Amino acid sequence: MSDTDLIKLYSQRILGLAAEIPHAGRLPDPDASAKKRSPLCGSTVTVDVKLDQGRVAAFGQDVKACALGQAAASVLGGAVIGRSRAEIEAARDALKAMLKEGGPVPDSPFDGFEVLQPARDYKNRHASILLSLDATVAAMREAESAHCA
Repeated sequence: MSDTDLIKLYSQRILGLAAEIPHAGRLPDPDASAKKRSPLCGSTVTVDVKLDQGRVAAFGQDVKACALGQAAASVLGGAVIGRSRAEIEAARDALKAMLKEGGPVPDSPFDGFEVLQPARDYKNRHASILLSLDATVAAMREAESAHCA
């Protein structure tokens, strides 16, 4: 990766998002938690959720990832409160398509993921970028299952 590629990939905006992750830290009494790990790079994200009528009422995340994974967690953290699992899954699927297939940027309120478009060419970073969304979906599924039991 050339210096120019690194500058393009790790833009000031990505680094700024990585430095200011909303809802950083764990919740004291979550409805459910999920931890996801990228085997390629070792990044991990642990998410805690509290749901109210199927929507995220409280959210916490412990992010141990590269700047790209942190930036993705930051975008998610800024939009997650009040969202349903279907909305989070749609954002995850759209982000995956944007990265892997050149698809469009996810719809609002997840359009902040557009900052990660330069990562399309770096397949080894895709798993880390998707961790926060994958962990959130898993935690929401677990919370929904617990409410139904």
